[in-house]
Amino acid sequence: MLGGGPSGAAVAIGLRRMDYEVTLIGEPRPFDAVEGVSDRVVEGMRHAGFEQALATLAAPSARSVTWNGSTSAANTERLVVRERFDRGLLADMRGSGVQVIEGRVTSVVDEAQASEGKGFRISVSDTDGSEHWIHAGFLVEARGRAAPAAGVPRVRGAQSVSLLQHWQGEADIPCSAVQSFADGWAWMAKREDGRRYLQLTLDVASSRLPPKQHLAHWCHERLSGLEQAQPFMEGAEPVGEVYARTSTPVLCEHSAGDNWLRVGDAAMAVDPLSGNGIFQALSSALQAPAVINTLIRHPERAALAKAFHETRIEQLFYRFARIGRDFYDQESQWSEHPFWSARRAWPDSQPLHLEVTPDRVSTGVRPVVDNGLITEARVVITPDQPLGIWHLNSLALAPLLDEVRAKSDINPTRVLIERLGEPKGVALSRWMVQQGWI
Repeated sequence: MLGGGPSGAAVAIGLRRMDYEVTLIGEPRPFDAVEGVSDRVVEGMRHAGFEQALATLAAPSARSVTWNGSTSAANTERLVVRERFDRGLLADMRGSGVQVIEGRVTSVVDEAQASEGKGFRISVSDTDGSEHWIHAGFLVEARGRAAPAAGVPRVRGAQSVSLLQHWQGEADIPCSAVQSFADGWAWMAKREDGRRYLQLTLDVASSRLPPKQHLAHWCHERLSGLEQAQPFMEGAEPVGEVYARTSTPVLCEHSAGDNWLRVGDAAMAVDPLSGNGIFQALSSALQAPAVINTLIRHPERAALAKAFHETRIEQLFYRFARIGRDFYDQESQWSEHPFWSARRAWPDSQPLHLEVTPDRVSTGVRPVVDNGLITEARVVITPDQPLGIWHLNSLALAPLLDEVRAKSDINPTRVLIERLGEPKGVALSRWMVQQGWI
């Protein structure tokens, strides 16, 4: 396992729950960074087995958004100090029985390509500077955006860069804010100890960035013109250098092999808008242990398992991309400026939510996760759920929908009552109507 962020930790802990021996190579990110997450993300992390990492999260704090000239302060988010959080992840993994090597991967050799056998040889540089090799029969690439492309073709959105500038002020009440402006958008956060984080996300093609030595002053000038940035800059001073990070949406067209898997940002990285980073990393990683388990224990299902993983990654990527597109499209003040024009129509014009009507709903066989393995089952397929919906409250839905349709001369509620009993039948019939299935 390469990489100890949320996706790598979720897969490592998931594999340990299946009694696999897992070795993970990773280290906390080398610079101070903060992210914001919602309660939905917290629940996902709890489900993944993050306990000590979750203990590092701050309490929910106010989040203000100024977008398209309108300001809202209805939402909250929890601030995640990544250095503390990442150390908590390493502790969670050790507690679950994962062998954690704190260090940096310097090279990976595919033994099959090198005609040396099967598996991978990985060179590791430990925190004390020493280097050694380890062997892995199965490799999980979870090093985020920093993961080497390894020759895998990629789909890319508009190229973006995020410039992070640290500030230090007096201790204050934690909060965060977002504001759009002509050339991009800014995210600001304030920790209780007075540490401030001010980040600008810009278009690479159209931004005329100055030399590195002038970058801090350049960022300061732009932040000074943003109303939402003032409470974060007041009584504070910039600290250290500006960090530049790519934030371009990227999808790897191949994210699974017979003995390797890419997860999290190493498989698909989305726009950081609205704090989607950790959520999408978990979304692409939580079912990865079942894929790996299938590839190892049932190689005859390899094609099914790989297709399941890659199709799910692709669907998640385009869903998050369309969420970002719609949010960018709400900003009409600078719609013709390069940053906004490049993002308000990408990746396509397909609505985020497609209309669901009975004639557009079908049943068919799709790969699903069943008891820690990828298998095939009959599912309900809708425009909004092309991968299919298998169960609802432990009820297999496709056979029930098939039965309702086969008895089209009988009221669907009556069919379901006869099959499930009155309370369940009535509730499921109502739910199917709400979903647009019947």
